[in-house]
Amino acid sequence: MAMTKTRMTVSEFIDAVADIHEPAQLIDGVIVVDQPRFRHQDAVGMIYRALLAWTERHECRGHVSLPLDVFVDGRNMFGPDVLWYADESRMQIDDYQRGMPDLVVEVSSPSTWHHDVGKKREMYELHGLPELWLVNTVGCDAQVLRRSRPSVPSFDVDLKVGFDEVLTSPQLPGFELPLREVFRL
Repeated sequence: MAMTKTRMTVSEFIDAVADIHEPAQLIDGVIVVDQPRFRHQDAVGMIYRALLAWTERHECRGHVSLPLDVFVDGRNMFGPDVLWYADESRMQIDDYQRGMPDLVVEVSSPSTWHHDVGKKREMYELHGLPELWLVNTVGCDAQVLRRSRPSVPSFDVDLKVGFDEVLTSPQLPGFELPLREVFRL
C-alpha cells in the first residue's frame, strides 16, 4: 500500500490518479493505493456475481457495479469493492459517482482494512449510506450495518453474519447469499 504524505482535495486527486496504474482512493485527503490479493478478489467476484444475478432476475432491481470512484466530500473519494444503486437513474455516466449508493460492500484487504472499518465506515455513515457490508476474508464473516429507516441519522442495526449463515438485506427482497459461497476455501 502506498500513501501520499500531504493531504489533497478530490480535484487534486482526480488530476493525480492519471499517473497511478493501481486501484487508488482518497481517504481523508490522502491517496491510498492498494493491490488486492486473490482471496479478496475472489470474495468480491462472488458477491458481485450474486448481486448481479439477483438484479437480472426481475426488472427494476437497480444496478450493481464493481469499483467505481464515489465522491463522498471534498477530501474523500472512495472505490467500494461492490456497490448497488436501487434507482439506475442515480448512476452517473461521467468520471465518478456523485450520489451515495444504496449498498456498499467493502471486502478486507490486509493493507487497507483499517480504513474500511475506520474512516470509510465513519464517512459512509455520516453521508447517508443506507447499508454497508464489511466482509472479512480472514474471519470468514461479515458485519452488516444499516439504518432501520431512511430518517435514522446513523447505522442503528449492526449484525454479524457467520460463515454458516446467509447474507440478506431488506433492500434486496429475495436476495440470499450463503457466506460459505463467498469464502470458497
